[in-house]
Order: sequence, then structure tokens, then C-alpha cells
Amino acid sequence: MTEFSREGLKADILRHLTYTLGKDPEHASRYDWRVALSYAIRDRIVEPWFASTRRTWAEGRKRVYYLSMEFLIGRLLEDATVNLGLREAAVEVMAGFGQDFRTIVEDEPDAALGNGGLGRLAACFMESMATVGCPAYGYGIRYEHGLFRQRFEGGRQVETPEDWLRQTHPWEFARPESAYTIGFKGHVETQGGREVWVPGETVRASAHDTPVVGWKGRWANTLRLWAAEPTTLFDLERFNRGDYAAAAEPEALARTLSRVLYPDDTTYQGKELRLKQEFFLTSAALQDILRRFKAAGHALTDLPRHVAIQMNDTHPALAGPELVRILVDDEGMMFDTALDVARACLGYTNHTLLPEALERWATFTFGNVLPRHMQIVERIDSWHRRIYGPPHYVGIVKHHEVRMGELAFVMAHKVNGVSALHSDLVKRNLFPELNALHPGRIINQTNGVTPRRWLKMCNPALSGLIGQTIGEGWEDDLDRLRGLEAHVDDAGFRAAFGAAKRANKAALSDWIGRNEGVAVDPDAMFDVQVKRIHEYKRQLLNILECIAHWQAIRANPNGNWVPRVRIFGGKAAPGYAVAKEIIRLINDVSVVVNSDPEVRGLLKIVYPPNYNVSMAERLIPAADLSEQISTAGKEASGTGNMKFMMNGAPTIGTLDGANVEILEQVGAENFFLFGLTAEEVMKRRENPDHARDAILACQPLQDVLQMIAEGRFSPDEPDRYHGLVHRVWHHDYFLVASDFAAYHAAQGQAAAAYADRDRWLRMAAMNTARSGFFSSDRTIRGYMADIWSVDPAL
Repeated sequence: MTEFSREGLKADILRHLTYTLGKDPEHASRYDWRVALSYAIRDRIVEPWFASTRRTWAEGRKRVYYLSMEFLIGRLLEDATVNLGLREAAVEVMAGFGQDFRTIVEDEPDAALGNGGLGRLAACFMESMATVGCPAYGYGIRYEHGLFRQRFEGGRQVETPEDWLRQTHPWEFARPESAYTIGFKGHVETQGGREVWVPGETVRASAHDTPVVGWKGRWANTLRLWAAEPTTLFDLERFNRGDYAAAAEPEALARTLSRVLYPDDTTYQGKELRLKQEFFLTSAALQDILRRFKAAGHALTDLPRHVAIQMNDTHPALAGPELVRILVDDEGMMFDTALDVARACLGYTNHTLLPEALERWATFTFGNVLPRHMQIVERIDSWHRRIYGPPHYVGIVKHHEVRMGELAFVMAHKVNGVSALHSDLVKRNLFPELNALHPGRIINQTNGVTPRRWLKMCNPALSGLIGQTIGEGWEDDLDRLRGLEAHVDDAGFRAAFGAAKRANKAALSDWIGRNEGVAVDPDAMFDVQVKRIHEYKRQLLNILECIAHWQAIRANPNGNWVPRVRIFGGKAAPGYAVAKEIIRLINDVSVVVNSDPEVRGLLKIVYPPNYNVSMAERLIPAADLSEQISTAGKEASGTGNMKFMMNGAPTIGTLDGANVEILEQVGAENFFLFGLTAEEVMKRRENPDHARDAILACQPLQDVLQMIAEGRFSPDEPDRYHGLVHRVWHHDYFLVASDFAAYHAAQGQAAAAYADRDRWLRMAAMNTARSGFFSSDRTIRGYMADIWSVDPAL
């Protein structure tokens, strides 16, 4: 960056500080400096953003519209400076103001717009679409409080609201002129020979746009988030009568819709709210898409030539019936034509093999909230039955439920899984009948992650070494990392690779000490499992092995032990009692282990609360070992596994999700494989005594379960975990017991490898060198070619 440009950045920061925030440098707070810098950086995104939009219109390019309930975008300031090539300049300019860039960056709150992998994938996809020049909009909800902020009280998870919007969010532009009315409930009546929906409730969806800039600022797309507003601001007549609560009902309904991600749906009210949220997102997006399309003057039957709509899981599956409703009811199109048009536009990404995670709505609830859509879904079902009827017919409406997975499948021209194994299991296990009826509709697009954030930005020590070793340009051509392989046998390169990892670990050790009060040795092995807490992800298997490890050290205190820090991170859904019990067990075990003088620091267990994108950016570059230990056949893909690999952490894992492809890329000698395969898992479950047999065959596991049952980790409440122990013995659906012995052995192999410093550095470096396949740029190019039929603009 030229000196003139640096001066320009400095001037713009001061201008925003003075005229946007009303502060002078002498009295500006950290918040003021951050927002002023953010506005100055945002100014530099607007030009490529406008240019991309103008070019898309001028060239009549097809657009992609990505519908997702989550966009876990994380902090945006540093990400934007990296993609614009301004990070070094921003560091220097802020230092000139007496401000530390790292402190400023860490003052930015994480946008609370997602939960886990689904939302982070959507964010990576948005960045990659901008990097490869795919004209696109992302559509989501502007959650006021997001999922929740997690803290621990007595080891238990406590949920409190996120407050990220209490401060100005400087990256967005409010678009009050882009607002649409969204209806719920009411009734359907016949007018002039056609069906007309008369909603009983309405809200307005108001747009907030965040520009998403790609690598080197060559292209920028839009993330459009919808905030719910009342159509009637305030009922003054009711207020004047003294009915104050009723007067505010319209505003309360609207704010509730965009307040919380994934409201607890164990009650009818929660189910209704979640269904309303999903319709709110899809209806607003489709109205916006059609407004933009009609402004170009195209015939509605040409919609698929100009519009590709991707449904990220089943949450936006209402896009099918809503698009049909608009085309038929509002535009006068014949039903069969509307059906053909909608299906040619829509694609569906499946993210789960868990049947319970494929949404199903009681027909009463669905029909009550969306009466016209209930009619349309039934008509789609009848059409599908007529064309693809018995003996193989699978209903969308069945057993008084609307099955959203089947609806999304039928209404999409392509259905994709997110790893090779997952896509195969979607065909064979999840939708076998529909796959038989629609051969070729299910394809694979293995997930990826953006290397700009997950290597260039979050790991400057390693990315700097990569640039010195193979030159620049790998950031948007990740296959170039293969060039590192030629240097793995160079002792100097391995030493530099180890030094980069050591620096990241030292920084994380300091952070853990400050925030968790636990002293950890940066030379210990950092063994990390961070992801949503769920039984199939098997944090329980990990903590049970931690206990066995602790007991082994106590039994042989003079053994040749490799010091280890076991790090957990992740949230459990508020209504998921078993997952929350596992969280409490992890925290209870950590208290006992970390205070045990007999282990002399050879084992520490750390569980920082409120895992989010920013915490991941600390943990992943510092990780030595990546825990990807889900029950085979349950994890669709995973993306954390890719981030760890990219940052030089070998995997300990099962043949599940994208672990299969990671193993193929990196080789068995650089991966710690254990556990049953997906086929073996299904076979093992046929034995009703599989858990008991596995426990009785493994003395360390028996001892661990006995300690837990006796209250060793909960002396104030000895029977606290009786239910969890009983579950392992008698209801071990996720085969924790059956895989324990193999996992225990694999952990021993990992320790032996880590003890051989030279061997470990080779393994770590080979993981980075062979991670190029897992760039989300490659994934997006696959979607563009195989699903969206979109040509890149760059």
C-alpha cells in the first residue's frame, strides 16, 4: 500500500471519528476507534460492491440466492482488511494513533447469527462466492440475540441472551425501502374462481445489507438480513383505553420473530414461532428475488435462466410452496407451469443423516400458521403421487405430518450431500425411495472452508511461513500448498513450522491462564474437540477417555507420559438434557483432574465457555490434535476437521463425514484412525447387548464408569450421573462403549507420535500441505457447475 493510501486511510478514520461518531482523538474510546476504522474499511468495500452489482446487471448474469437460517460470520474488521490487503496498513495507521490493532479487533463482538457448522459454512460460501466472482445474495434473519451466550454455574450450562446489537453494527446498511409484508394464519377464500389467502396476522421484513468482499477486493456480494417490524406500529386506541399490553402486541409479535435463533420448540408456541421464522425468511427472500427479476423485464417462465435458489438444509424448504403460491396466486401462472419453474430454480443441500433433524410439522400446526401453503403442499404431494405413484410412492404429507426433507427433495432439481460418504448414505439410507424415483438427482459437493479467514487471517505465523516457502498466490489457489511437500524433509522448514505452532500455543496458553485461571504448558500436546455438543459427536467418549488417562497416570506416576491439555468447546441446545449433562460432567472432571497434585501437570482439562468463531480462531491454530470422533454414519461432513488440518493438526477420528476424504488426501500415516465403520455400526446395533459386551471386555472403561457412578466427580451429589452411566450400559445408540477401546489405543498412538518431535512435525506439515482440496472455493465452483449453472465473472 502506498504512503498516499495510508494517509488516505488515516484521514478517513479521523473523518468518521469526528463526523460520524462525534468524537475527537483525545476523548475517543476503544469502541470509537474500532467503529471509525470499520467505517473507513467499509468505505473501501463499497466501490467493488457497486461495481459488481452494476456488472451483474449490465451483463445479465444469473444470480445465486443462498437461503440459510444461519450465517455465522464472526468478526468482520480483520477479515475485511485481510481480503483488501490492508491489514499491515491498518496496524501501522492505528499505531500512529496510539492504538493497538489487535486490541481494536478483539473489541468487535461476534455477530450472533448462527450456531455451528451450518452457519459457518454459509459464511465461508459467501466469502468464496465473492472470491471466485459468483454473483450472489445471501438471505438470513437479523437475530437480535442469536442463539445464546453460554456461561457455566457449578459446571452447568446457563443460557443468557447475546447482546451484539447493543452497539452499532458498522458493517450493515439499513434498507427501509426494501421491505415486504409477510402474512400468517387467517383463511383461504375463493375469489373469481381462484384461491386467495387472507392472512390473519402480518409483519414487515425490513432489509439490512452487509457487503461481503472477496480476496483482493475484486468482487463483492450482498448478505441481506431481514429484521421483523410491525405493520401497525402501535394501537393508540387500545393504549388510551388502558390496555397497554394489547396496544403493544403488534410490535411484540414482530420483535419475537427476529429475536432468537432456534427458539425452544418443546412447546406448541415454540413450534409455531419456529415455523413462522422459517416462512418469514423464505417469503421475504422470494418477494425480493422476484422484485429484482421483474425489474429486468424478463418473462416469469424464464426465471430458472436467471435465478438459482439454494436451500441450506430444510429450514428454507418453504421456498418451494411459497414460490408456487406467488407464481399462481399473485402472477396468474398455471399450477403445473409454476411447479416446473420453481423446481428448476431450487436446489437443496442436506446436512444431516439424523431422521429427527429432518423437520416435520404437524399438519394442524402447519395448516393453522400457513393455510394456503398447506393446500399447495397437498397439491404438490398429489402431483408427485400421480407422476411417481405406488408401489414406490413416499408421501410429503404422511401420518398427519408435513415432512420437510421430502418436500425439499421433491421441489429441488438437485439434492446434494456434503461429503462423499454422506452423499452415498443420503441415497442409501435417508432417501432410498426418492433416490430410486429420481435417479441422478442426488449429487455430492464436499464442504470446504475459506483459507483467507481460516489460515491467512487466523494464523499469520504459519501463513507467513507458507508465503516465504512457496511464494504468494496460494490464498485463492489452495492446491499450491502441495508445494510444501518438497520442503517437509528440510530440517530448517520443520523447525520453522514447529516455531509457528509453538507461538500460537504460547498465545493460547496466556489466554487460557487469563480467562480460565488454568496454567497450561505450551509444550504439552493440545488435544482439541470444539463443536456443538451432541451425543453423536461423542464428547462423552472423549471425557471418558480423559478419566481413563488420568487414572493411568495415577497408577504409574513415573511413566513416560506425554503432557497433554484436553480442550473442549461448544454449546448444547437449551432443551437437550443429555448434552447438558455431558457438559456438566466435563466440567466436574476438570475440577478434579486440574487440582490433583499427583498428575503434576501431565494432564489438564479446559472448557472455556461460549465457544464462537473468534474463540475458534484462537484454538485452531494452536491445536496439535484434532478430535473428529463422531459415530460413523452420523456426521454429514464437518468443517472443523478441515480447519484443523489446514493449520497443521493431525486428526484422530472415525471414518465419518469428510474424515474419509481427509484420510484419502493426507494418508493413513498422518491420521489416527479408529472405530467401527458405518456398516459395522449398523451391524453392531443388531446385538441388543452390544454396550454391555463392550464394557465387560474393557477393564479401563468399567473402572471409569464405576468412578462416575460412585460420585468421584460429584461428591456433593453422588448419584448425579447415574442416568448417564445407565445410558452407556443399556441405551448406547451412539456406540461410545463399542469404540472406547479402539479410541483409547489411538490416543496412545498419538502420544507416542507426539513424543517423537521430528515425526510429529512431518505429520503436521503434511496435513497443511495436503489440505488444498478443502478450500470452499473448490466447493463453490462445484455448485456453480453442477447445480446452479452459473459462470464466474472473474
